[in-house]
Amino acid sequence: MTQAVCILGVTGSIGQSTLKVLEQHPDQYTVFAVSAYSRLDELLEICKKYHPKIVVVPNEKALELQQRLIQENLKNIDILTDEAGLITIAEHADVDVVMAAIVGAAGLLPTLAAVKAGKRVLLANKESLVMSGDIMMQAAREHNALLLPVDSEHNAIFQSLPHDYLDAERTGQPQLGVSRILLTASGGPFLNHSLAQLHEVTPQQACKHPNWSMGQKISVDSATLMNKGLELIEACHLFSISEHFVTVVVHPQSIIHSMVQYVDGSTLAQMGNPDMCTPIAHALAWPKRLATDVPALNLFETAQLNFQQPDIIRFPALDLARQAMRAGGLAPTVLNAANEIAVAAFLQQQIRFTEIPQVVDHTLQAVQNAKAENIDIILQTDMIARQIAEKYIVNKGG
Repeated sequence: MTQAVCILGVTGSIGQSTLKVLEQHPDQYTVFAVSAYSRLDELLEICKKYHPKIVVVPNEKALELQQRLIQENLKNIDILTDEAGLITIAEHADVDVVMAAIVGAAGLLPTLAAVKAGKRVLLANKESLVMSGDIMMQAAREHNALLLPVDSEHNAIFQSLPHDYLDAERTGQPQLGVSRILLTASGGPFLNHSLAQLHEVTPQQACKHPNWSMGQKISVDSATLMNKGLELIEACHLFSISEHFVTVVVHPQSIIHSMVQYVDGSTLAQMGNPDMCTPIAHALAWPKRLATDVPALNLFETAQLNFQQPDIIRFPALDLARQAMRAGGLAPTVLNAANEIAVAAFLQQQIRFTEIPQVVDHTLQAVQNAKAENIDIILQTDMIARQIAEKYIVNKGG
């Protein structure tokens, strides 16, 4: 019996890697539904190859997609639109597994819908957990959803923890003999740049990661270390651990994907070549294992593994994220919203690379923090934070 998979964000790098894994196991998985935002050419190819039953696109793309599906004689594919469509496929009764790979806050409500429908949710959209942390985790427990991390670092932590760790009591303290989580960071393409050099960084340079093939937003986040900040918050929620039990370790080779330290002095690390197919396959099949095309690590070629502390003077975004997690409530939502606006402005060359954390810092200080009591408050705060960040960028003369 095959499992039906829904891929939210199918044309992105995670979506494409997911298809690659599924393709190798047609006896176990079928593609039931997919969503895409703008890349219709790629979406059409996916429809031709995998024949999903439902496709979700923005409303303004629906007519064009419909015409192109007719031209290709693809008749049995339903088209749904916008957020309502995303929620429909995420919670669809025929879906077993949801890959949540939409970038940014846009992924929040569809991911939450999948969790509330009790699905196996493969979480690649870290922003949804950054924004809704406690609400998302509570919903997973109440609806018996399996929320499995696909981010390579969180997947590595998950693999290095005791197998029943997600069932442990959620207190903010490490459980079951765990003492600390070591969250690895590549350091991005500008690890050794001076502040003066960082000031001159271009969007093109920021989007070229030395180890991973990723989309624009996450590549810029990786370069500012904000990605690691968001992952720090995600780790705290996923594994119910206070931020002071999570140490960020810069590891430029991206071979060790993260580590867990234990009270007996042991440190367990998950290692592998930097390829997202590995954590995707792990989350798809857990607790079993699924074969992929990722070559095993050749330790004789991996001559050196280096580690260093992150520099929060040159990369203040990481510290801003830690402060937001410490403050709790709506602060992580504000952090995420301001960062999304700042990254978009940088990609459009409205602000400099070094101004991204300045926009975030300003917005964090300008928005009053409160309890993240429900999704409506979170979404309202997200909107306010975006407006404040945008206004700040305009006033800077961006």
